[in-house]
Amino acid sequence: MKHFLRVVSQFLVFLYCKCLWRGLKFVVRKLTGRCELQRICYNNKQGARRTHKIESSLRYSKNESLQSALSVHPDKVEKTIDDIMALKRINPDTNPQLGISLQACLLQIVGYRSLVAEVEKLRREPYDCENNEHEDMLLKLWKELCPDTPLTGRISKQWCEIGFQGSDPKTDFRGMGLLGLHNLLYFAEHDKATALQMLSDSLQPKHKITHRPPSEINKPDWEQKNIDKAIGYSFAIVGINITDLAYSLLVSGALKTHLYNVAPELPSLMHFQQTFCYLMQEFHAFWVEEDPSDIMEFNRVRSKFHRRVLKQLKNPDMALCPHFTASDLTLVNL
Repeated sequence: MKHFLRVVSQFLVFLYCKCLWRGLKFVVRKLTGRCELQRICYNNKQGARRTHKIESSLRYSKNESLQSALSVHPDKVEKTIDDIMALKRINPDTNPQLGISLQACLLQIVGYRSLVAEVEKLRREPYDCENNEHEDMLLKLWKELCPDTPLTGRISKQWCEIGFQGSDPKTDFRGMGLLGLHNLLYFAEHDKATALQMLSDSLQPKHKITHRPPSEINKPDWEQKNIDKAIGYSFAIVGINITDLAYSLLVSGALKTHLYNVAPELPSLMHFQQTFCYLMQEFHAFWVEEDPSDIMEFNRVRSKFHRRVLKQLKNPDMALCPHFTASDLTLVNL
């Protein structure tokens, strides 16, 4: 019986999508004088709300030319918009803003796809100690995080001081490849003060202070809370884990909401790295808030943090880091 009801419901959904919905769109166009793409652009503000709807409209269109617009090369977006306007019989002279809006949306859509491919390429590229570029990036990471401490050798226990598991960091990059190194270095270079503070906090053992000097008694609640809750985690390893979290948000499409709201046109690797920096800071605060007993609770805290971010991204107006301080670009929630 359950199988029969499921088949019936699927048939009704199919019937609605194929017949009733298209018939309704035809009626609405006749009444308003505007096609679906026009209605979306004119009735939704710039950002994820508009781009999500444009993407859905093109994907589920019965016209193959409209469907294929989602996979064009960024260089061909302008011509594709001209073709769409011609196909929909929209005069660009009387609807100049429509072409601009559609182009911005399509650039975001195809740019997101290109970004996924770029990030995936970095993730799949293993760290190669014979590659001078890889080695230079790793050594630069040390210099950014420990500027006053010379590294005694390429293979050294000193790497544990910035949160790697052993004497050779290359083994820790196996899961995320070069993507993990790129993100850590970007964070250390572009938001150095925050990265250094997080590294310093992460080296503190877990403890509770029961007797405080008089100078600390009258400190604000949040500051007293930080005194009570020392951190105690491996900075570099956590950075690689948060890279994995950011990657999963990207490839699942969950990050579209954020990137469509902060990237006026093409989302780039820089936007992804800025998002990583933000997630690192937020996870750090979340870790302190959760007050785990030790590092063995990391997976629980990470999973809870992941669920919180996913919930935030369900809001179509959400921009995780609309004004991130480390940004080389001005990010705004458009």
